[in-house]
Amino acid sequence: MDKPIGSLLLLWPTWCALWLAAEGWPGFHLFIVFTAGVILMRAAGCAVNDYADRKIDAYVERTAARPLATGALTPKSALALFMGLSIVAFLLVLTTNKLAILLSLVALVLAFAYPFAKRHTHLPQVVLGTAFSMGIPMAFAAVSGEVPPQAWLLFTANLLWTLCYDTFYAMVDRDDDLQIGVKSTAILFGDMDKALTATLQALVVLALLLIGSRFSLGIFYYLGLLAVGGLFAYQQWLIRDREREACFQAFINNNWVGFAIFLGISLHFLLN
Repeated sequence: MDKPIGSLLLLWPTWCALWLAAEGWPGFHLFIVFTAGVILMRAAGCAVNDYADRKIDAYVERTAARPLATGALTPKSALALFMGLSIVAFLLVLTTNKLAILLSLVALVLAFAYPFAKRHTHLPQVVLGTAFSMGIPMAFAAVSGEVPPQAWLLFTANLLWTLCYDTFYAMVDRDDDLQIGVKSTAILFGDMDKALTATLQALVVLALLLIGSRFSLGIFYYLGLLAVGGLFAYQQWLIRDREREACFQAFINNNWVGFAIFLGISLHFLLN
């Protein structure tokens, strides 16, 4: 809760899915289940990520003060926290339906697998994007008992968006990661990082336009997309010199992207 950006980047697409599936306010039960579930699983993901990186975080400028890297906490305590948070989140999902419960198991596996993916592939951001997008089919399943095709379009848009903003995040650590052998899309993209993240952003906008059409969304949604386009342009300006702090600010700025999309969707259903 001290640094909520991870939870917010998970919440915006999950709330979008809830509102689209329910065609408006999803009710207190599902809102509380998914909001609390996102916060709990983001925290669980942080715990297992720090466990996986406990031997390398000390060599990365941004992560050197993490409690496992400094020895303030033990690896066993991190795993215990991961399991405890995951169990509480699963108890919340048990109040929904069978399909949502089954999808939550996939989400749990992905949350555990992501921290280890960066040791074996230059595309760990794809694993993260898939994990960060699982709340979308779960939301549709919880609301209607099924996951319609257009829900997977939203899933794809969110995966591409996550791939883009987590590349900005990886650009912050690129020099350190190269030295310690950790893989990322920032390293894979190399000098093409700006061009490829811009391409990903264009694909996200295209997918969002298709979502507007499939869900018959109105003017408020498209005004939100206009804001998204402006924010994406600003992020490209921020990373123009690939400076660490500027790349981190580009990552943080994506909170407003999620807010703009959700605001457009919620206003559509509120005022129509």
